[in-house]
Amino acid sequence: MATFLYKLGRLAFRRRHFVALIWVALLTLAGVGAASAPTAASSSFSIPGTEAQKAFDLLEERVPEASADGASARVVFKAPDGEKVTDPANKAEIQKTVAALKSGSDEVARADNPFQAKTVSKDGSTAYASVSYKVTSMELTDESRDALEKTTDQARESGLTVEVGGDALQAMPETGATEIIGIAVAAVVLVITFGSLIAAGLPLLTALIGVGIGVSSITALASALDLGTTTSTLAMMIGLAVGIDYALFIVSRYRGELADGRDREDAAGRAVGTAGSAVVFAGLTVVIALVGLAVVNIPMLTKMGFAAAGTVVIAVLIALTLIPALLGYAGKKVKPTGEKSKVLGGGRKKAAAAGAAGEKAAKDNLGTRWARFVVRRPLAVLLIGVIGLGAAALPVSSLELGLPDDGAQPTSTTQRKAYDLVSDGFGPGFNGPLMTVADLEGTDDPKAAAGEITKTISGLDDVLSVAPPMINKAGDTAIISVVPSSKPSGIETENLVHSIRDAGGEIKSDTGASVMVTGTTAMNIDVSEKLNDALLPYLALVVGLAFLLLIVVFRSVLVPLKAALGFLLSVLAALGAVVAVFQWGWLGSLFGVEQTGPIMSMMPIFMVGVVFGLAMDYEVFLVTRMREAYVHGERPGQAIVTGFRHGARVVSAAAVIMMAVFAGFIGSSEQMVKMIGFGLAIAVFFDAFIVRMALVPAVLALLGKKAWWLPRWLDRALPNVDVEGEGLRTAAEKDVAGQDSDADREPVRV
Repeated sequence: MATFLYKLGRLAFRRRHFVALIWVALLTLAGVGAASAPTAASSSFSIPGTEAQKAFDLLEERVPEASADGASARVVFKAPDGEKVTDPANKAEIQKTVAALKSGSDEVARADNPFQAKTVSKDGSTAYASVSYKVTSMELTDESRDALEKTTDQARESGLTVEVGGDALQAMPETGATEIIGIAVAAVVLVITFGSLIAAGLPLLTALIGVGIGVSSITALASALDLGTTTSTLAMMIGLAVGIDYALFIVSRYRGELADGRDREDAAGRAVGTAGSAVVFAGLTVVIALVGLAVVNIPMLTKMGFAAAGTVVIAVLIALTLIPALLGYAGKKVKPTGEKSKVLGGGRKKAAAAGAAGEKAAKDNLGTRWARFVVRRPLAVLLIGVIGLGAAALPVSSLELGLPDDGAQPTSTTQRKAYDLVSDGFGPGFNGPLMTVADLEGTDDPKAAAGEITKTISGLDDVLSVAPPMINKAGDTAIISVVPSSKPSGIETENLVHSIRDAGGEIKSDTGASVMVTGTTAMNIDVSEKLNDALLPYLALVVGLAFLLLIVVFRSVLVPLKAALGFLLSVLAALGAVVAVFQWGWLGSLFGVEQTGPIMSMMPIFMVGVVFGLAMDYEVFLVTRMREAYVHGERPGQAIVTGFRHGARVVSAAAVIMMAVFAGFIGSSEQMVKMIGFGLAIAVFFDAFIVRMALVPAVLALLGKKAWWLPRWLDRALPNVDVEGEGLRTAAEKDVAGQDSDADREPVRV
């Protein structure tokens, strides 16, 4: 592989105009496609095989007018202090508002009058009107949303407090200025690392081009493939991080090759042949982890994984082709390692300077000193690192999973205000009523069966109220609304859902009717359980495939095993930090957490996938340099020091950049995006600076030569991918030998 990539790098360097033209054309094509593509018609959230989904499908078939999966809005009215919503003036204004809601859009299926639906609080201070739409929240037009907002704004002018909950006003998450700050931090780190504005600008430029192509392609295909807004956010998050990192490693290796005295074209080829090989395999591990999300069998999660994986593939291809092309354009403006630009250092040379002083400076950098310390004290470093990560992972023992509702929204939003008004006026359970669907087909007396179901549910714990059953015209399906006593995300509500489902067996035997629980709350519970059930199979698949891949890369059994175990430590510690901040509220105000609660149910499996892929990046980049030194004849301990001397600074910079990019999303207004950004940033910190920088060299030092052990039969069976570039070195030695033999020949007189 190293030889092929070497030729590719040289070709891209020579044919830079052609390569640059191709990528500009792809960016333009993707941009035009995104600009001309129709708005995504929907972003349906389905979870095949679950009871909640089966109930939705049954309602869509038998009671389509109910619009069970349609968008909904809950307009909450609160009377001024000392007044009641039942006062004539307030009542008239509310009824006028409900009428305006009905006529405001053709997409409105119904708008319930609170005085007829009896949704007025006991003290008369609060009432709410439920609005149902014929289409999903993503299909809802801007005109319908504008009509809803305009109507409620007019109602506020009468003195009433009016807030709107539900998914009808669902909007794109806002990331705010912190995302820009993350990119700015990345730029500063690159400048410090390279000591050159040009060299620092290349990774940023190529990462932005890659993300531009990826996100534009997602936007262009959103309508055809039913992609949600979170899909492009995830692709942007991961695409920026890996795009900068992959380019950083290749540019850094290029500058190192220049410092060794190679010409620029050869240096570009060797950078792509060596660091590029690591980029390919690091990218493969990320792709495996993201594509593996398909095993969960949640279409939305599968699409997110495939879209993000596509962006990673683009980042790899750009690093292998566009980076050497741009290095060709930059020419002498990209300096060798240790030589700063005139703007930043006046052209002084440090590590690249010839002679003993330069060699000593190269050996005495921080990475070298740290590696020597770890090699001398491997057991102490290993114990301290494992104990520290173990302590950080302790909060995982109290992990509670769920999906965020309006109660997790910022307190400034109308959705959160509506949630709080309903909780105060009616009880927290009214924010998440359960929709119980009864299949009455085959029962002798449908009405009696529905009545029996209602009676049974009313007798269960944590039930606040049960509405009379609504039976369709055919008499084969009933909808029963159940209001829990607890909030939608509470464990008591989850237990109630299971209790209703457990009672369904007895109801089936007594009446012949099948009972299913659905609605947003039940759907969230089913998603959480499905994700929990899929976690171990997913972990086994992803770690297993990556383990096999790393055996091929490192030609070792113990090194990939150590990499996998280190990853488990870092991801558990990161999950512990997420629990401490978002569930317990530790330092919550620092990260903008206004409401603690259960951790997003997809967080564990999502972090396993993404963090594993990113963790293997650092493993591949750092350990391949050690492997390269070992293969070229250095002792195991010396190879560790050599790997750190060349790789520690770059890996540290890459980790800081990735943390900065992920941390930029903590400023998002969307709780899910905020949690993902924090979780990934802290996971990169744990994995890069504790696992890879401390535990990895400690374990390798303890193992010695055994770290690179591989059974002979396996060595013969594995393909030789030559990540360390041995083939390039052999070819170079042959060339030198050939030149020497030519020089030794004496001319023959003829």
